[in-house]
Amino acid sequence: MPAGILFDKLSFAYHRDQQVLKDISLEIKPGEKFGIIGPSGSGKSTLMLHLNGILEGEGKVNIGDLQVSKKNLAEIRRRVGLVFQNPDDQLFNPTVEEDITFGPLNFGFSVEKTRRRMEEVLSALRLSGFEKLTSHHLSFGERKRVALATVLVLEPEVIAFDEPFSNLDPEMVSQLMKMISLMQTTIVIVSQSVLPLVSVCDRLAVLNKGRIIAVDKPKNILKNKEMMFSAGLATDFYCDICRDLHTD
Repeated sequence: MPAGILFDKLSFAYHRDQQVLKDISLEIKPGEKFGIIGPSGSGKSTLMLHLNGILEGEGKVNIGDLQVSKKNLAEIRRRVGLVFQNPDDQLFNPTVEEDITFGPLNFGFSVEKTRRRMEEVLSALRLSGFEKLTSHHLSFGERKRVALATVLVLEPEVIAFDEPFSNLDPEMVSQLMKMISLMQTTIVIVSQSVLPLVSVCDRLAVLNKGRIIAVDKPKNILKNKEMMFSAGLATDFYCDICRDLHTD
């Protein structure tokens, strides 16, 4: 079952004089597809890393009824899967099969269930037949799909993506959007690009300089041009390009 997420007055600093997150309070509903957008350096990835305890700041983060804390880390990491922007941060075994089966086997899945889940996610991600290949010999886009497979195989209650659409060809972007739209779990996507988040997310939060400055439906966020411009996320130029292309 999908789990909800609660950030309650979360603040975080890498150094005493470098506060990255400032009093973040946010609730994401179970099963919601939620986007967090903001310019580079706004704290998006730092916020995501609090979901499964890689980082721990001041305040509280809950996954469902369970608080993210050192004593709960094993269960939190079973519930929450992170898909990093760089797949090489996620792949460390000699073969695709070993990368994908590492997580479920360590969380107590049976060999039979692990293999069945692996075959299902490989098929869904167009990776059938890749099992014995070396992950680091694949293309960047293929490695991103393998990294996603290492998370999907666990059937987590929450999946968080860091810039999932970067460096993918248009066909794979379209397929990933369709896959995300069909996922029966809570989805969090962090990105500095508004598109294609607006097509797959129920709501968006705008993060700027470590603070959430807006939370709303994508359409309402896009309509607030002054706020988007102030956060470095203006999208008018996309409209201008499309208008120019369709003008004789």
